[in-house]
Amino acid sequence: MTQAAPLPSSTARLERVDELQARIHGMQSTRLETRAVPTHPAFTGLLPGGTLREGTVVEAHGSTTLVMALLAGPSASGRWAAVVGMPEFGVEAAARFGIDLERLVLVPEPGRQWFAVVAALADVIPIVAVRPAERVAPAEASRLAARLRERGAVLIAAGPWPGSDASLDVEASEWHGLESGHGLLDEREVVVSAAGRGGFVKRRRSKLRLPDRALGFEALDEGPGAADAAESPPSGTEAGLAPVLHGEFRRPA
Repeated sequence: MTQAAPLPSSTARLERVDELQARIHGMQSTRLETRAVPTHPAFTGLLPGGTLREGTVVEAHGSTTLVMALLAGPSASGRWAAVVGMPEFGVEAAARFGIDLERLVLVPEPGRQWFAVVAALADVIPIVAVRPAERVAPAEASRLAARLRERGAVLIAAGPWPGSDASLDVEASEWHGLESGHGLLDEREVVVSAAGRGGFVKRRRSKLRLPDRALGFEALDEGPGAADAAESPPSGTEAGLAPVLHGEFRRPA
């Protein structure tokens, strides 16, 4: 007499359903009828469609300044923004980069409930940035993605995020301004690569100033082969923001 295989537990079935739902979401095209969010023109050649879009998730790796640059456009247009789990996010630097502090919510230390904090903020604030404190389960990411689409919010994740619509990475970074060991660091050139889902899967590269001498952001004109430059890993990108946060970085007279 042959014994029947044991039926999977209800917990295992639910986990399987959540996994399949997350996979379906990941295979969905990003070409949805979502509205563009005002975005700094430096990202035109990197983001799908050239802008941030409502209801999407964008990963930003390697630099707090990169996160600030992504927030600057929406903030300048009058949108509220929130930053969660990033205690190094300096308000002085944010203000210099054009982020409206009167429309900025900071939750530097959300603790173990950081994901719930992000979900709650996404219900009322149109653009939320977060550094994930731990690995995000695909099922949780899928449920939050549905909420983002419903609310028309944007999530900027300073770390891996399942099913993200685009991923930006700082691949190289170089400060300028010191001459013969003297002077002030006044601008930073970075190589940012980007990849995404759907019809935007090929990785692109662009050289940006984050920031430039006027404390703004701009894309640099690239000659032949520039897109393949700087294959080395990021070189201490958080330290690259230190001159701003410690007051050694000022606008030239």
